[in-house]
Amino acid sequence: MSQKSVCIYCGSRPGHDPAYAAQAEAMGQALASEGWRLVYGAGDVGLMGIVARAAQAAGADTFGVIPTHLLQWEVGKRDLTRFVVTETMHERKKVMVMNADAIVVMPGGAGSLDEFFEVLTWRQLGLHGKPIVLLDVNGYWGPLAALLHHVVDHGFADGSLLDFVQTAGTADEAITILRRALS
Repeated sequence: MSQKSVCIYCGSRPGHDPAYAAQAEAMGQALASEGWRLVYGAGDVGLMGIVARAAQAAGADTFGVIPTHLLQWEVGKRDLTRFVVTETMHERKKVMVMNADAIVVMPGGAGSLDEFFEVLTWRQLGLHGKPIVLLDVNGYWGPLAALLHHVVDHGFADGSLLDFVQTAGTADEAITILRRALS
């Protein structure tokens, strides 16, 4: 059986709640303990850096993908198992999803939202069947979940859209969901 890979989308900032950083660290450690590879945006700042350093310290393989224009801004983490530089954001997102078996969306900003909506749309269109997990640390993604329900309630998506996203409150809960989905 080949090694499983989990794509983590998360903020290039740490956010104000220390629980975000704690769960990023827990997620990196948990990926390593499962023997799974981290696929992420290759930054060494914010939650991205925390999850990557924790995964590395615990012995996980790490696969980072970063576009040229963000190498300085996100402080490209070049000591990863695999470090890929792309020309564009679109290429970055494509390479990340292609190299992952599942997606976890941790707290983050516009970039994380962009990534989430793209993989959700691709799932809705049948372009992939990978599990998508929102890591809803301290209710961070509550408004997003409400928006998805709003979209369905108002007839702009079928109710099946909601089945494509599972929610976890902690890294441990996310790992439990992923274990079932990836087995």
